[in-house]
Amino acid sequence: MQTSSSDQNSEQPDPSDSGAAAGEAMLGAPREGSPGTTEKNPDDWVTGDEPMTGAQRSYLDTLARQAGEQLSPDLTKAQASEHIERLQQQTGRPPSS
Repeated sequence: MQTSSSDQNSEQPDPSDSGAAAGEAMLGAPREGSPGTTEKNPDDWVTGDEPMTGAQRSYLDTLARQAGEQLSPDLTKAQASEHIERLQQQTGRPPSS
């Protein structure tokens, strides 16, 4: 049995259809008047007091070695972020995106 192209297209989801109701903000979309997560002060992070992530630990280790510094392995996410930003400036490494 052969189907027409219009039958096949009707079965495929429309990528432009977000499923969000009119006026409802999309997840991940920038909010007016609100900084992106990379612009928030680490002190204001909800999870800032949690232990740093594995990715933060690895990158911070690389930066600290390059800068000739030693840092505590028990940093919080917020502390690690602040050290990463400082060491990126100190070593001339661009911020990761």
